[in-house]
Amino acid sequence: MEEVKSIGGNVWKFTCSNERNVEHIAQKFGIPYLLAAILNNRGQTPETTEDFIHPKLNRLLPDPLVLKDMDKASEAIANAVMQNKKIAIIGDYDVDGATSSSVMRLFLEYCGAAPMVHIPERDEGYGPSIPAVDEFLAAGCEVLITTDCGTTAFDVLEYAADKGLQVIVIDHHEAEIRLPKVYAVVNPKRLDDDSGVPYLKYMAAVGVVFITVVAVNRVLREKGFYKNLAEPNLLQWLDLVALGTVCDVVPLLGVNRAFVRQGLKIMAARQNNGLKTLIDKSGVSETPGAFHLGFVLGPRINACGRVGDSSLGHKLLCCKDDFQASLLADKLNEFNAQRKDIESYVLLQAIEILEGTPQAYPIAFAAGKDWHQGVVGIVAGKLKERYNLPAFVMSIEADEVKGSARSIPGVDLGALIIAAKEKGLLTKGGGHTMAAGFSLEESKLEEFKAFAGQYVADKIGDEAITPVIELDGALDAAGATWNLAESLELLEPFGAGNAEPKLMLSRVRISRPGLIGSGHVRCVLVSSGGESVKAVAFRCADNDVGKALLCAKGELYDVAGVLRKDTWQGRCNVQFLIDDIRKAE
Repeated sequence: MEEVKSIGGNVWKFTCSNERNVEHIAQKFGIPYLLAAILNNRGQTPETTEDFIHPKLNRLLPDPLVLKDMDKASEAIANAVMQNKKIAIIGDYDVDGATSSSVMRLFLEYCGAAPMVHIPERDEGYGPSIPAVDEFLAAGCEVLITTDCGTTAFDVLEYAADKGLQVIVIDHHEAEIRLPKVYAVVNPKRLDDDSGVPYLKYMAAVGVVFITVVAVNRVLREKGFYKNLAEPNLLQWLDLVALGTVCDVVPLLGVNRAFVRQGLKIMAARQNNGLKTLIDKSGVSETPGAFHLGFVLGPRINACGRVGDSSLGHKLLCCKDDFQASLLADKLNEFNAQRKDIESYVLLQAIEILEGTPQAYPIAFAAGKDWHQGVVGIVAGKLKERYNLPAFVMSIEADEVKGSARSIPGVDLGALIIAAKEKGLLTKGGGHTMAAGFSLEESKLEEFKAFAGQYVADKIGDEAITPVIELDGALDAAGATWNLAESLELLEPFGAGNAEPKLMLSRVRISRPGLIGSGHVRCVLVSSGGESVKAVAFRCADNDVGKALLCAKGELYDVAGVLRKDTWQGRCNVQFLIDDIRKAE
């Protein structure tokens, strides 16, 4: 039987629950049945639900020493601090890189060290470079810590080790069978990992850095370092851990939930001067949530690495001077505005390439000679959303092609990139299941396209994939209450691996539709019993969903979207955010 598509062109599917588990969860925690069903759909049981809805670090943070090489790394960093060795840190130019290097730097500075930090520019390439290593050596550095990079930087890090640097890699990117021949590699994705804690593999690099700091702090305590210095409160840096975790789009499961939940509390206390300034300069007036981290603050920090000076994000997060923080935050806002303009241009060019030529493979693959390499990742993400296919976007530079990719469920980009490197198609590359970066020679473009296209076709087939909206439950307008919306907040933080629940309001009529703002449609959803709930569909006035809403003539519809509290101007109401609609059966 052919699946029925919605007006938005999607297939709606409900997730099945184990009724016995749902009833047990609802009774044990005194929560609505619908919320218990959502928890069960997300893999929670009566035994695990407590840690999911009330994530606490003291329960979810494991002993750091379960990670390979953590004993060596923590001992070496502690010894470097106590022996006043010159320490160097190299990070990455995205938010995870900025927060990772900042957490390590702030901890070392508290302990009296003055680490030298290098954040590479985009044209320098991802990860450590020989010029950066030479700069560290010339400055007399003895220890090199890489954060959010280094796992596959074999040649550069082995060069650094041969030159006498004690190299410690702290990373979370996909690992190969071999590791760099350096002093320590702390990475939960090492193929020989036997920690027994699966959710550690979900951590962003900043999470791995934080756990490393916990281990170093313990070694310093045991060695008596804090006899004349108050031991630092490590929780003060959880705001940065939360920021990097959300912005690196890692699953918000396990310890990551505790990092973000607790980190948002620290952020609300406004202790980090640079972050506080950026929040104010970004126009965020309410208490920041995961949404603000991912869509307001993160893009501004990312922008400096995309179109400006890569080090500015790190500098802002470590800045203690109000005036300097203000200047840096203004600069990030300026870079973010430039990034939006450049991104729009590249996106339009990529769409013209893809829709102007028949595509042989189930991928979106586009490259351009004048494209800014700093926005190719964002454009790849937008193409992935537009076509519901893995997207590869590349900037053709004078010396090489630099690209970024974004995936859909079922296609592991990290594995694809490693396979392409092993085949000799890429000069550099690495990433996660859903996102990756890579470099290659221009002469290998077509061969890489064929390899990636066939790889994806083998995974998902050649047919276009109909996008699916996974629905967590159904209710009528009478059930869309303040109490339900409030109870759904127990599932926060929302993000990768824990999406905001999608609900279906069944058999409602569209009342009083109208346009608001820049292409948004608002209306009232009314049940057959007369109960109603206000609703809005964003940026849809010119698509099929928006047109159907505006032209509704009393027909019955099922409406898919999310239920949220509406506290605008002090009111206590609810609002339904519409994603899609379909004619009711």
